[in-house]
Amino acid sequence: MFAQHPLRYGSNFLAKYRYDMRTAYFKHLPDDEQCQISFHLVNEQLRVDKVFNFNRNLTEQIDSSIERIRANVEKECGKKTKRKNKTKKPTEPNQPSEDQLAQPEPEPKPVAVTIGTSNEKLTQITIAELLVRISEDPNVHLTVLENEFQIALNSPEVHTVALPSSILADFYVYPSKLELHFAMKEYSEFGWYRGMMPESKNAQQIAWEEVGNELTYMVKKNDIGHHLKFKCIPKDGSGSSGAVAEIISLNPVQAGPGQCPFEVRHMFTRDKLTGSQLRVVSYNLLADLYSDSEYSRNILFGYCLPYALEIDYRKQLFIKEILGYKGDIICLQEVDGKIFDLDLVPIFQQKNYAGHYRSKGKVAEGLATFYDVDKFELLENDGVIISEILERYPELWEKIRYNQPLVERIANRSTALQLTVLRSRHNPKKHLLVANTHLYFHPDADHVRLLQFGFGMLYVQEQYDRLRREYALATTDLALLFCGDFNSVPECGIYKLMTEGFVGPDFIDWESNKEEAVKNVSLAQPFTMDSACGCPKFTNYTVGFTECIDYIFYQKDALRVNDVIPMPSEDELSMYRAIPSPVFPSDHIALVANLDWAS
Repeated sequence: MFAQHPLRYGSNFLAKYRYDMRTAYFKHLPDDEQCQISFHLVNEQLRVDKVFNFNRNLTEQIDSSIERIRANVEKECGKKTKRKNKTKKPTEPNQPSEDQLAQPEPEPKPVAVTIGTSNEKLTQITIAELLVRISEDPNVHLTVLENEFQIALNSPEVHTVALPSSILADFYVYPSKLELHFAMKEYSEFGWYRGMMPESKNAQQIAWEEVGNELTYMVKKNDIGHHLKFKCIPKDGSGSSGAVAEIISLNPVQAGPGQCPFEVRHMFTRDKLTGSQLRVVSYNLLADLYSDSEYSRNILFGYCLPYALEIDYRKQLFIKEILGYKGDIICLQEVDGKIFDLDLVPIFQQKNYAGHYRSKGKVAEGLATFYDVDKFELLENDGVIISEILERYPELWEKIRYNQPLVERIANRSTALQLTVLRSRHNPKKHLLVANTHLYFHPDADHVRLLQFGFGMLYVQEQYDRLRREYALATTDLALLFCGDFNSVPECGIYKLMTEGFVGPDFIDWESNKEEAVKNVSLAQPFTMDSACGCPKFTNYTVGFTECIDYIFYQKDALRVNDVIPMPSEDELSMYRAIPSPVFPSDHIALVANLDWAS
């Protein structure tokens, strides 16, 4: 038999937990000095029906803990008695009162609380010692008012659960927060239900209909107007389960924005690539850090409807968009750390992707690279902050170190570079070194970006040479992919360095800031590279800026391009003047290309 916390409807989470009324839950987390005790007590005679929760220090004597439990239960019983007396009907004048007519009520029995077995009451030990005893003896129980509770130590538990504020038809929904203690998602059970909120706004009166039984749910058009309820039964690997947790969405399901332009692009990616082919996606998601500010809302993206800038809205779009490309390698930039942990990882794992994250120093956004685990085996992953590896390459560092304004500007940038080493499962001889980056943005910083990229390529080359040695790979068996938002148009030095292999000391980028001008510096890189998607007219489309600044660079002596997924038209991008918009979740456009091994 299970008991429920009452549902609350309003600004708080609509959450409830169903407790087995025969079980007392004792929980002790590692590195925590507290033990949490929970049980649901029902006593019809005393009109008590309540879940009690206590946090007790591990060093506390259980006699003190028992006294605290007794006092709290006794206090609750006292409240019920007073409430009962206050509700007695008033009598007519000269008529005896109910109290006068009634038999005197017996004095309430003192609340009895004990911990022990049928043969022994435990006393004069600490909570920590009690936990050891419970782990060794399953017969230890808690007794409160003659209610005997079997003690469950560290039972699987839903510690935190929340749903997003925006839920759209034809898009995925999943918990925006789901933290489990002593349980694992892969063993737990989930359920989704829909129901209409009555006029009374009493969530307990909703008639629920089950619509899904996985962690994620693709919301249907006929769910519009309904509230959704999510249920989780936490379980561990042994099959043990804990209290059921349920939560109702604060807002009903809303209609989606209609067909998004990315869904037209999905017509070209209906099927996963087979054999040795691989589909690569590179996409700047527009971090919430940069869209959720007064400047962004009123000036930078002032043309965008406010709701379409909200991360709970946008993430539904970009997750559906990315998954619809059915990529084998996915490189993402401007990924909020929380979005990676709470949104991308849970749903991408369900779709057979694994990935890793590299934050930009102390900035709450960074890079993420995912790969299809059926297509590739992960050998290594790595990540560096470029400003932290400058002195590692003295041949370039010595040429700029005395340019103090320049060095300070580069040193203060948290630009990251992420590397992933993958082995093909189709042909285990073939390996990929996947680089992912997002270079510094500023109108007068072409020289900074070119230097960042120069140092980054030195690091990539170092790792590439090491991998060839350690894995004994031929030149055609290790291919470099370099994806990202380079904040650099094709006329600038980064594109020239990648496609031509060299940038000389007289190149115009070096003087993009006169005070920091770079003198007598040349850059070279040894790889035969090209841009898989060429140079689209634009990969970033805002009111103030429309240019090609994102690329998928590939090593063309080891890989070849089979196909490029068409870009959206300018009419689609300008439908709401610019992007982001209700149908485009970012100010960037995803690049998608199909590649294969050259031999």
